[in-house]
Amino acid sequence: MTTTHPTDAVGDGTAAVGYPVLEVARDQVLDRGEGLDEGQVLAVLRLPDDALPELLEVAHEVRMRWCGPEVEVEGIVSLKTGGCPEDCHFCSQSGLFSSPVRSAWLDIPSLVQAAVQTAATGATEFCIVAAVRGPDERLMAQMREGVAAIRAAVDINVAASLGMLTQEQVDELADMGVHRYNHNLETSRSYFPNVVTTHTWEERWSTLEMVRDAGLEVCCGGIVGMGETLEQRAEFAAQLAELAPHEVPLNFLNPRPGTPFGDEPVLPATDALRTIAAFRLALPRTILRYAGGREITLGDLGTRDGLLGGINAVIVGNYLTTLGRPATDDLALLAELSMPVKALNATL
Repeated sequence: MTTTHPTDAVGDGTAAVGYPVLEVARDQVLDRGEGLDEGQVLAVLRLPDDALPELLEVAHEVRMRWCGPEVEVEGIVSLKTGGCPEDCHFCSQSGLFSSPVRSAWLDIPSLVQAAVQTAATGATEFCIVAAVRGPDERLMAQMREGVAAIRAAVDINVAASLGMLTQEQVDELADMGVHRYNHNLETSRSYFPNVVTTHTWEERWSTLEMVRDAGLEVCCGGIVGMGETLEQRAEFAAQLAELAPHEVPLNFLNPRPGTPFGDEPVLPATDALRTIAAFRLALPRTILRYAGGREITLGDLGTRDGLLGGINAVIVGNYLTTLGRPATDDLALLAELSMPVKALNATL
């Protein structure tokens, strides 16, 4: 793999003083708030391991300067689990694979209880997720009832992730009071056909444009470590920068038995940390959220390193079909690092 070599001081016999792309990042991103472009992100992703401490330091400085010290905390719950007709190769909720996830619906009282419990952790965001291609009328009716019940019971922002939408559905979600919509592009446009074949990258992009144009906050990220090249990882960062989402959830592949990616290797922690920093430098003002897979990819120490390398939001508790870290552990770590949890009134 090609690496970016450090600059050498001349004349005084001193050793290397840094890496050119990091000097560019300090001037362009840290000082001026302009994200790195695709080629520059690729140079970051090619940095050797001995450059990682300096890279994480620069990314953390960018996060603190352009986003501040606060961390947004979110909980998620699945309203409709399993039985999805799509073939996303990483997902155990697809009805096309032999993954051991059964189709199930969550009732409204349980949904409200989950929102109340999420708010009790200090979270300001509660995301309702459904494993579907896109919502049918039954699911939209569940959303109407569920969002109204949550808003009556607890003071928390409600987000949703329901797949691809029509314009009518976008407008209806906005009328319900859903303030943020998650719809991940998952990976770069060039690699997407290797990940999903039952719909296109362009279909996902279309939903995101409608959501943005309707005034909802756009939450869009993806999964790293699905076999994509460094070039495609850099392409993905540039495409997210073009979209300019309010939030980017960054997942790392947790290979699930029975899925086409079930035998993929876990991404090395150093690659995951380089990716975190690279995405922060491409998206200096964006909420960059720890999402699925960090527990097996990074562990406790790596979770700390990511928070000191560009991350400024976390999902606490469990994910849709996999276990996460206990919310108390993440909140204790934030307190130790003197990173305050973002207050609800600051997110409205």
